[in-house]
Amino acid sequence: MQAPASQRPTGITILAILAAIAGVLGLLGGIAVIGLSSVIASVYGGFYSLIGFGILIIAIGEIAFAVGAWTLKPWAWMLGVAVEIINIVLQILWITQGAGIGSVLISVIVALAILYYLDTPTVRTAFGQSSKSPRRGPVRS
Repeated sequence: MQAPASQRPTGITILAILAAIAGVLGLLGGIAVIGLSSVIASVYGGFYSLIGFGILIIAIGEIAFAVGAWTLKPWAWMLGVAVEIINIVLQILWITQGAGIGSVLISVIVALAILYYLDTPTVRTAFGQSSKSPRRGPVRS
């Protein structure tokens, strides 16, 4: 059962809108990187094609997350977590190709902030995820 839109936390609404924008821009960027990779393949090989496909995967994930977050679908929570983890890995790959550390660092910090926000009890509950249970030590007899 889905919670009414009025119960959606404002942060999730903002995150859904930003994810939709990032997804659309990511689609355009991924297509551009793949297109340019054939031009620069003689210098860098096929690595840019791989990065371009990674960008496309993240973009599609962002759009799917945006739709799921807007409607508070339970699967959207896990998708959001997965997309941000993949994004962090892709940013690390960008560093290996000489990307500016500043832009990569900002992207990683934003991804970590989103992961933190998605893990808050209010957001987990809004997506129908169980809150974290406190860690318990081993059961002793």
